[in-house]
Amino acid sequence: MAGAAPARLGSLRSQLLRWLLLPLTLLVAVDAVSVYYNALEVADLAYDRSLLASTRALAERVSIVDGHVIADVPYVALDSFETDTLGRIYYKVTGLNGELVSGYDDLPPVPPNVKRSEAYPALVRFYQADYHDQPIRIAALLQPVYDDSMRGIALIQVGETMDARNGMTRKILFDTLWRQGTLVIVAALLVWFAVRFVLRPMMQLRSEVESRAPTDLSGFDPALVHKEMRPLVLAMNGYMERLQTLIAGQRRFIADASHQLRTPLTVLKTQAELGLRELRREQHAPSELRELFEGMARTTDSTVHLANRLLTLARAEHGAVEGGMAPVSLTDAMRQVALELSQQAVMRRIELSFESEGDIRIDGNALLLHELMVNLLDNAIRYTPDGGRITLRVRGASEPGQPTGALLEVEDNGPGIPEAERGRVFEPFYRAGATQHINPSGTGLGLSIVREIAAMHQADIALESPAQGSGLVVRIAFPGVIEVRL
Repeated sequence: MAGAAPARLGSLRSQLLRWLLLPLTLLVAVDAVSVYYNALEVADLAYDRSLLASTRALAERVSIVDGHVIADVPYVALDSFETDTLGRIYYKVTGLNGELVSGYDDLPPVPPNVKRSEAYPALVRFYQADYHDQPIRIAALLQPVYDDSMRGIALIQVGETMDARNGMTRKILFDTLWRQGTLVIVAALLVWFAVRFVLRPMMQLRSEVESRAPTDLSGFDPALVHKEMRPLVLAMNGYMERLQTLIAGQRRFIADASHQLRTPLTVLKTQAELGLRELRREQHAPSELRELFEGMARTTDSTVHLANRLLTLARAEHGAVEGGMAPVSLTDAMRQVALELSQQAVMRRIELSFESEGDIRIDGNALLLHELMVNLLDNAIRYTPDGGRITLRVRGASEPGQPTGALLEVEDNGPGIPEAERGRVFEPFYRAGATQHINPSGTGLGLSIVREIAAMHQADIALESPAQGSGLVVRIAFPGVIEVRL
């Protein structure tokens, strides 16, 4: 049973940002809550101190006159106690025996479980209650009162609504969230820029890898990246060294195989042609022997052709071609191939024409491009009927005033390839059914070689029908024209 596929790793930058910003956001949130509650304690302390000051001011006006506790609260002071710009204030003065002296008699009493405040040197207790359907904060102060005839303790209660406190609470909350949110955003920007700066060497290494030619297997400089990434770069360099060794071995094998195959096949072909020539001189030679030597010669030709194409395909697939990439004239290369194969076209009375819009140059491998064109034209000649026509074209694919690519076309009026089979003819040894009876000795490797060479040049290949009549148009679009000479 196959194991589960490993999870695909995402962006390193995203993961670093998540691992840095998420804990930072959590810490900031915890800190914001802590700061908020600390600020609330400070606000409560400040408001309680103000409430106690009001209670003490009222307590100073409580005295005993003629054996009765009185509260001398003038109208102006009473008005300031009853109304405040930030909320309402209520008060109540209770005598030595619990009688109401002044104020609001229904003000909530002190709960029995409220302890005396240790924050002030006074007998004061703070508590919260609901009064007239709104929450209030009350300070209850025990004030000693006395004269020559009596003494005791009066209770002075001053309560204020929570509007001011709630307003300050909301202000503290919003200020805290705003500051902490700003801190998170600034920290996120700093982390993003820091991660981007730290990962810059890796991005430069990626750019260098992407810009390398397919045949360039030289190592990368480990000094380009950070110390933690250098083992990876060294491992890449070691892998490319092993790959170079492997490719060098394959190149040697291809060269040796080419020599070992071509030599005996050439000798066999020569012997078959000599034997056939001698049989033709002998007027009384058996016809069966002549047919045997003719078949041997045809088989030898097919075997040589197959061996050459197999070796060419191996070179194209493994890049075992000397010379590398250099400026190549598609126009000159196609003209040269047309001259090389013109004799085959003449022998079959095929009209071979060449059209060009000038000297079009691209960056490519001259040997591979020559093989590509030879295979295209050889296929066209093999499958074009006697007396047919083949047109070779080299032209630029450009926008007005700016060349962007080059097109190489080979058009014939042969049987063509059905659209249903055009996707498969690039597979090695596959042959379209309509062409097998025309050329029974075909190898099915020509278009495979063309596809491999086109892929090495980042070129697109397409099979189309001619605008008029039957046949086939093989169109190869090369990117990056470097020069067009008219």
